[in-house]
Amino acid sequence: LPRGSLSSTSLNLPGDGDYVSKSTARPLDEHLRFAKGSGERKARLHAELERVGVDVAELVEAIEFRGSAALRMYNSFVLPKSESALAQAELPSRAANIANNIAFMMRENRANKAEWLRNHDAALGEAGQLPTHPLILVLDNVRSAANVGNVIRCAEAARVQHVYACGMTPTPPNAQLLKTAVGSAEYVSCRYYPNTMQAIEELKLSGYTIWGVETTSESTIYCDQAYPQPLALVFGNEIIGIDTAVLRMCDSLICVPTYGIKNSLNVATCASILIWEAVRHMRISQRH
Repeated sequence: LPRGSLSSTSLNLPGDGDYVSKSTARPLDEHLRFAKGSGERKARLHAELERVGVDVAELVEAIEFRGSAALRMYNSFVLPKSESALAQAELPSRAANIANNIAFMMRENRANKAEWLRNHDAALGEAGQLPTHPLILVLDNVRSAANVGNVIRCAEAARVQHVYACGMTPTPPNAQLLKTAVGSAEYVSCRYYPNTMQAIEELKLSGYTIWGVETTSESTIYCDQAYPQPLALVFGNEIIGIDTAVLRMCDSLICVPTYGIKNSLNVATCASILIWEAVRHMRISQRH
């Protein structure tokens, strides 16, 4: 046919109310199958995007979003490419989920272009050159791999010397641990000890002061201390805390005070507080 002779009427293509993405164009028969209802899907998605504060015109017209993951997700929702994708798009909550994902992708795009934001990790080649602080974390039968992963992530960010995983404490390459460590596990020295007391005995022989982080009648508040160097902090099981035999081996006991009903914090949360307090003291001492 001559150029310009094809029409939506002669080919029974979707009308003006149905959105058709040129970037996801399919053969005409498939196009017709999945384009049906695109106008309604587009309206639903626009409503949800506006609800979460997205400027729809910016998404579909701005040069910076051309070819972006956000725009591809938008197009895939309005004009699905398969029966299963179409079925998903018709679910009542799908437009809201897609809108939230698009909003996140747009924020991520802006953050990547904002030079004053420090959202980027240091170059991987620098990992071996970064100095460590004279601090070791001893995990006494911490059960949750997610907690251990979070502790390891903090350990890497604070440049802790080692993490000692004792007893039932999970170690890399546990999948859940690696997930919460978010790529930091390979840059942290992690050693396994079947017995926590063995680890503490070795640390004492190496000149480390051992502090147990536990809520007891003999514990002092963590911020009321002068932190010695080198130092090992012991963290216990999520339910029973540090084993009593291990507590007796500690040189001192410290705690993070709580002011509500709960007696203690999550072990990973507690570890992050103590790690940064210890590092703060160590860095101050380095300046004097």
